[in-house]
Amino acid sequence: MMAARVLVVDDEPGAVELLQEFLVAKGYEVIAASNGAEAVQKVVEERPHLILLDVRMPRMDGLEALRRIREIDKEVAVIMVTGVNEEEIGRQAMALGAFDYIVKPLDLPYLERSLWYKITMMTL
Repeated sequence: MMAARVLVVDDEPGAVELLQEFLVAKGYEVIAASNGAEAVQKVVEERPHLILLDVRMPRMDGLEALRRIREIDKEVAVIMVTGVNEEEIGRQAMALGAFDYIVKPLDLPYLERSLWYKITMMTL
């Protein structure tokens, strides 16, 4: 089975690095983007299976990026990552087609289960 490609989108390099190290250690192929516009571009170029998408980013926030990503790829699995527990943002993200949202600081075991669950439900 091929490795699932995960696009990590966050404007904080430390957060990207942490997720990249964690995911690579778990056998995922990781692509990184530092903002919403770059994330949309990477979806077109790389066709990731899963996206970890930060909500609060300069210029194009995660919800706007999610809207645009959905126009390109209706199927890609998206987990929103938010710095504060914002129920409203979580609801909006789910309405736009995210399948989960996670609050920082990240609960990596939860994230791993969420990714694993989504991957077992899809065919790569």
